[in-house]
Amino acid sequence: MADEKKVHDSPTGVPASDEAYSLEEILTEYGGGLERALLREAGEPEEGGVPPASESAETPPEADPPPAPEPPEEAEPPEEAEPDMPEDAGLPQETGEAASSQPEAAVDPDVMEGEGRPFSLEEVVGSTVEAVLEERPQPVEPPKPKRRSLFSRRRMPEEQPEPETEPEPEPEPIPPEPAAYEASAEFRADLRRRKRSLPGAIITALLPTLCLLLEEYGRTVPFWSGDARRQTMILLACLAAEAVFCRCVFTKAIRMVGEGRCVSELLASLGFLAAAADCALRLGQPARTDAAPYAAVTCMALAFSLWGNCRESLGLFETFRTAALDDDPPYLVTETKRGACKQRGVFPGFYTAALRNGGAALWQTAALPVALAATVVFAGLTSLGQDRGADFFLNWSALLAAAATFSLPLCWGLPFSQLAERLQKAGCAVAGWTGAEKISRGRAMVLSDADLFPPGTVQMNGVKVYGEELQRAASYAASMARAAGCGLERIFDGLLREEIGQYETVDDFGFYKEGGWSGVIRGESILMGTAPFMGRMGVRLPGDIHLKTGIFLAVDKHLTAVFAVKYDAAENVDFALEMMRRGRITPILASRDPNITPSLLKRKFSRNVKVEYPDLTTRVALSEVELGRGLPRALIFREGLLPYAEAVVGSGRLCRAVRQAAALSLLGCGAGILLVYYLVGIGQYALLTPLALDVFLLLWTLPVLLIANLAGRY
Repeated sequence: MADEKKVHDSPTGVPASDEAYSLEEILTEYGGGLERALLREAGEPEEGGVPPASESAETPPEADPPPAPEPPEEAEPPEEAEPDMPEDAGLPQETGEAASSQPEAAVDPDVMEGEGRPFSLEEVVGSTVEAVLEERPQPVEPPKPKRRSLFSRRRMPEEQPEPETEPEPEPEPIPPEPAAYEASAEFRADLRRRKRSLPGAIITALLPTLCLLLEEYGRTVPFWSGDARRQTMILLACLAAEAVFCRCVFTKAIRMVGEGRCVSELLASLGFLAAAADCALRLGQPARTDAAPYAAVTCMALAFSLWGNCRESLGLFETFRTAALDDDPPYLVTETKRGACKQRGVFPGFYTAALRNGGAALWQTAALPVALAATVVFAGLTSLGQDRGADFFLNWSALLAAAATFSLPLCWGLPFSQLAERLQKAGCAVAGWTGAEKISRGRAMVLSDADLFPPGTVQMNGVKVYGEELQRAASYAASMARAAGCGLERIFDGLLREEIGQYETVDDFGFYKEGGWSGVIRGESILMGTAPFMGRMGVRLPGDIHLKTGIFLAVDKHLTAVFAVKYDAAENVDFALEMMRRGRITPILASRDPNITPSLLKRKFSRNVKVEYPDLTTRVALSEVELGRGLPRALIFREGLLPYAEAVVGSGRLCRAVRQAAALSLLGCGAGILLVYYLVGIGQYALLTPLALDVFLLLWTLPVLLIANLAGRY
């Protein structure tokens, strides 16, 4: 009590024992303040300070400042204990020392400014010191810690400034979006237009290739074999027909160029122009090398591009057809720092995320400009560099056909459509590449009580009351379960309705890591949780009760009721957990039910189930249902864990398939360019026939087809 009294009586708010000041500090505090007050009243600058130029030249001082009281002489303290200057001193310490160490300068009346104005010795010394300090660079010393003044006090712990928190990231902008059913109708119409053109494009592309194949086996093809001019005209007609069927390929190429993207459709479009120019030169330029044009390969490349666009439209149509099932979907999936999280939210933003460019387009934008430049350079070297200028379009069309490849347009559209069709049957949809990449990046899923044990799998298996009415015990238990927000709320709500009870207001609610909750209802202390929790809280339990999944209720630390809860394993949940294990997705258990632990999951489901069980604070934070946390990456229209797992695991397989297909296609692109450059450089057109180039590109397409087909099989 004596110490506390000292703290309150002290003017600084700290104990008197901590307020030790030397005589020099006290005299400096009082003397400096008095001197500055007198100087301000007299209009003179403070001692040691440099007056402004305007005041020194116009306003003479009215009175000399009184000298400061000199402190008594004492022994010099050590350097580290040397007292600092007060916080309101006029100049730093070294300036004052330099001024006192300078000899007195003689006053030269010729140098004085102003006529008839007296100058004091302090002004002359101050100006001399300033001139010396300006010529000599001052050493930079670290700032000394500020000492508290005489009437200051230490900050109390609650007054300490709070650490600055990182600003929350700004939400992603969402432009105006059409309704889901409107987007579905738009992509359905787009899909129908492309599907109508696809058979004609395939037949047109196969016609010259089939003629070349028959010629390779020694068959004579009417209107084709033996007449190069007629053959060239047929190829020009095939190119014209292919351009009509594949007009959406040219449209996409121009649109992507406007967005700053270089994709395979652009190379196929340029290959079409080069092949058409080469056919025209073959008809009218005798200097051109007598080699078959590569227009058949270009037609095949355009047909594959149209197929890829058709599959992309199919994937978008299936996605938005699923999204149009309900304007307010029950659940959506977003990404968190710990992994994918299923929650309730808002629908806007799904359309924007779904239409963003996929990973294949990003990879192509990085690599294909280099490939395009290489085709131009290599075509010039093999034609103009060898005095064969008429062969430029011949060589360039072959290089462009090899660079475009047949597999590049399928890297995104084919696996995306495969996954969208499967997810549509499962009752969920993923927002394109952006949504799939976001929710599968962390390779983890946050699972709540309802995910593992959906409605109908948790049942009340019996109730036993100790010295209390069942209605009151049911009211307390239902109120605590509702405050906890766990999966037990449903079964306790049913018990409350049977007993015709009512919910109570729960104050001071809290979670315990031992497996229980606490709160205050009508002034009574309520504890609710597992048997180990009750034992740690000092509640005595009967020895004849052995429940692994029982819930106990205690009022004022006296046992009131015991609820036997039964958990049944659902087959689809077991299948979903096994799917996550095969997909290398880590489940993060964010349950609020104290009974749902990793040991319970191993008893109810497969023993191979491995879950991450974070601390209580993290579990509560992850299980909170938040609104508006970023754009929705996936939509879920069915209850249970299986649709949630389908969306996340399928997204991971989609991203992996797209990356593998894109890498393989770009590798084939580079290999094709180098091979064609070598063969046309040495003039071996007999080896690099259009049919041989077709076979080469089809062989590179086969593994991409297999990879894309596996994206929807897991």
